[in-house]
Amino acid sequence: MLKRVIPALLAVVLAAACLPAAPPPIPSDAEIRKILVDRTDVQKQGVGIVVGVIEPSGRRRIVAYGSTDRDDKGPLDGDTVFEIGSVTKVFTSLLLADAVRRGEVALDDPVAKYLPAGTKVPAHGGKPIRLVDLATHTAALPSFPPNHVPKDLHNPYADYTVAQLYEFLAGYELPRDPGAQYDYSNLGVGLLGHALARRAGMDYETLVRTRITAPLSMKSTSIALSDSMRKRLATGHDARRERTPNWDLPTLSGAGALRSTANDLLTFLSANLGLTPTPLAPAMASMLATRRPTPRPHLQVALAWHIITADDGRELVLHNGGTGGYRSFVGFDPKNRTGVVVLSNTSTDDGVDDIGRHLLDPSTPLAQPPKQVDPKVLERYVGLYELAPNAIFRITRDGSHLYAQLTGQPKLELFPESETKFFYKVVDAQITFDGDGLVLHQNGDHRAKRIEGSPAAPRERKEISVDPAVLERYVGKYQLSPTFAITVTREGKQLFAQATAQPRFEIFPETERDFFLKAVDAQLTFVTDATGRVTKAILHQGGFDQEAKRVE
Repeated sequence: MLKRVIPALLAVVLAAACLPAAPPPIPSDAEIRKILVDRTDVQKQGVGIVVGVIEPSGRRRIVAYGSTDRDDKGPLDGDTVFEIGSVTKVFTSLLLADAVRRGEVALDDPVAKYLPAGTKVPAHGGKPIRLVDLATHTAALPSFPPNHVPKDLHNPYADYTVAQLYEFLAGYELPRDPGAQYDYSNLGVGLLGHALARRAGMDYETLVRTRITAPLSMKSTSIALSDSMRKRLATGHDARRERTPNWDLPTLSGAGALRSTANDLLTFLSANLGLTPTPLAPAMASMLATRRPTPRPHLQVALAWHIITADDGRELVLHNGGTGGYRSFVGFDPKNRTGVVVLSNTSTDDGVDDIGRHLLDPSTPLAQPPKQVDPKVLERYVGLYELAPNAIFRITRDGSHLYAQLTGQPKLELFPESETKFFYKVVDAQITFDGDGLVLHQNGDHRAKRIEGSPAAPRERKEISVDPAVLERYVGKYQLSPTFAITVTREGKQLFAQATAQPRFEIFPETERDFFLKAVDAQLTFVTDATGRVTKAILHQGGFDQEAKRVE
């Protein structure tokens, strides 16, 4: 009898050994809280964070730490309202998938079909921009509308109009065929939301409410804030944990205008995981079926959702978001039916993506806290460094932050890897300081010799009053190089200058033709011809004078 039992038991053991190991469960509330305490109190990378977890049984957990406002320690919970930024794109693409199932549109329809008659939309190689191209970030459109100069950089999309959107489409030339290459675009998904709303005959917010949030009973997800939502809204903060305004996206709503809560987003994930029955289930499933490759080998883009293949072969479906004062993450594991939401009322460089990824896949490490370097060490690097005769690095310090500004380019923060090695976050470049200067590591190694120590304080300049009619003569575009220009605009008695890919700054008159910036040590001189027509501007910065021809 033993001879019969032992082989049977052995077979069971061997069979169990052949099964793939179950993924580890999502960490406990205590473990999650420890992560949030470290992120906010130790790393100073947040004011308040809310984490929502949904398990295969449908059980939900909420872990919150911090406060709704830096100066008003209101508690956070699963009903606290946050801006969710680009997580809105998932809702926009769900509207697309749902419209396809209703027979209202097709994925391959040109977007021009749903815009006003006569609207010119760019094409390339005879291929139009299709709805599927917009939803998968393959439409070859830029991320930010290049024909827009925001009046308020703290709310950059607020004054972008539908007329400007159509104007951009009419004048833009696609760099490649639509559908050929992944290139993340806020503008593209904003256009998608606009087109779907026009097809449905209602505004974007009404469309989301009618077809998604109302059927799912997501009562705290919208663009406009109800009285109840306004009372529960967490204040947004920038990377230095200073209060910052909320964002508005009236024209590009589909790219990032929604506000929501952890509880509502768990309801949304529950429906995507099949834990909550919904008529939207077929559309949700179809969103994952359409995929495009990205430059990263383990990352694909579906209809808005990004799909990462984990080291153990599991697919994780996720999207993040961010506005001027908030960061967000939603993600789920379809196979193991778990989901995670992370919402923060602080817009930091690292955001909360690493927390969400780590909770879904514990083998994914949390981001390391920024390395700290003694400000006295940073002060030693302050000065001017000559990269080339017309290219000077100006290194400056603000407290514990170090900045580099190359002639004609914006000032960017440098982040320390060690006391001598620093890196940029916005571009793939690094800087190493040594005794004689610095080395820029970008497409090779480029030495810049130190030419002076701490830069002298700019001389005090006195502002005068100039007739607005004179200011109006300077309005236009001035080309410094084929890819770099300065756009000058006027608002009443104020004149503004905005260089390519830089913020807009007010410029102040020192004489009728000489202007200076208060934000940086730079000046502009406008030059006229014999007829009094303005023909060029001269930028004085970093010890150099650069002519910029007026082109419009």
